[in-house]
Amino acid sequence: MAGLLGAGGLGIAGGALQYVQPPVVGATSYFKTQLLDLDGSPLTATKVMAEYDVLTSDLILFNYPLLNEPNFLLNVAPPNGSSGGATNVPGGVGPQKSIVAYSAICQHLGCPAPALSYYPPGTCSQAFNGRGFYLHCTCHGSTYDVANGAANLTGPAVLPLPQVVLEWNEGDDTLAAVGMTAGSPPVNGHLDTLQGDYPVGASVQLQKQAPISPLSCFFP
Repeated sequence: MAGLLGAGGLGIAGGALQYVQPPVVGATSYFKTQLLDLDGSPLTATKVMAEYDVLTSDLILFNYPLLNEPNFLLNVAPPNGSSGGATNVPGGVGPQKSIVAYSAICQHLGCPAPALSYYPPGTCSQAFNGRGFYLHCTCHGSTYDVANGAANLTGPAVLPLPQVVLEWNEGDDTLAAVGMTAGSPPVNGHLDTLQGDYPVGASVQLQKQAPISPLSCFFP
């Protein structure tokens, strides 16, 4: 009887431990993930340049490298024949080096998109570094420079948004995520960007989300 109780006790303890110490999931290294357009077809730089630009207000998102790590895909170039926007930005790819990707989780307290949203020119009257477009968090007012590695423009966040390394294959014009920039901090809520959920697969499809329209433009 004592042996049975002991074995039963160990079973209960073992069952409890699996909840106290959940298995660590993640990836051992960064990997290449092909980006797919909203319709499931391979995403190309030509499509991005034609469908999205600095004036696009809809949020274009994809998960990488883990399933719970959303990122913005942005093309900060101006529309054809227009001025404004930015080209040749740090980490930018495509014909104008204007296509970039940043974590969609604020580096302050982890508010995700759409609380953290892209603000096209004209959304707010404020301009930073001579540009009126940026990523801004409606939770507490943190603002990031989309044309300069998502560097901080206003707090309370003190770290930039992690930047995804994009690869443009000029042969077939496709785009893929292949890692995070060397200077990127971990995604908020993760001690390591590669740990905390299951990895995405060999491809990931873009998702479109409406931004939060600010009742007022709050900048600390």
